[in-house]
Amino acid sequence: MTRGNKAIRKAAAAAVLGALLLASTACEPSGADASRDSTTSEQPSAPSATDSPNSPNAAKTGETGKTAATRPGGAPAKSSGGPARPSAGPGNAGGTGVAACGVGDLAFSATNQDEAGKPVRHLLLTVTNTGSGTCGLQGYPYLKFPHARAPIAVIEDSKDAPVTLAPGEKAYAALLASGGRMDTYDTDTLPLGLQPGGSVNVALPGQVSFDDGARVTYWIPASGLALRFIMSS
Repeated sequence: MTRGNKAIRKAAAAAVLGALLLASTACEPSGADASRDSTTSEQPSAPSATDSPNSPNAAKTGETGKTAATRPGGAPAKSSGGPARPSAGPGNAGGTGVAACGVGDLAFSATNQDEAGKPVRHLLLTVTNTGSGTCGLQGYPYLKFPHARAPIAVIEDSKDAPVTLAPGEKAYAALLASGGRMDTYDTDTLPLGLQPGGSVNVALPGQVSFDDGARVTYWIPASGLALRFIMSS
């Protein structure tokens, strides 16, 4: 073989080898492409807007839940709508709906209920409505002497509804002056207080001896009923 033919064959072989190398290189990814593919395959997929805790929908859901938890449950209680009861006070006698009697509306008296010659122990207190309108008496006479430790005790069994007095009408309270024979107090004047309505000094039928056994009834519209609570004592 001649030298020229050998050179041609070497050149052809080199061309074939170069073509094979180029084909092999084209089939492999470049370094940059390989790096990009690796990063993409390892990165997790991005969450959707509804899954993200910072998305607008998530924030709105959280606020709604908080409002539901803090909102008071149930509507405010409604009023029954019934009429309000009048309360006892200076302008109202024990819820009767009429003005309380004041000392300026009444005349007062105290009469002896014992036989002549005997010590005065049983008294009948009488009030008369001398005013021009109806008024009410609440409770019982508040009787407390100067320097006394406590007012005269009331007989609870005599309690009844508040008394309403039209002009000219009367009410009564029975008073037992003595029964205990201790802490005796002699007087001819009885300090009487209305509840409410002020106070007044009532003249007694002579000198009367009071002690710690004294008792008084509630205001009662009938004199006989009032006296029944003390005459057996």
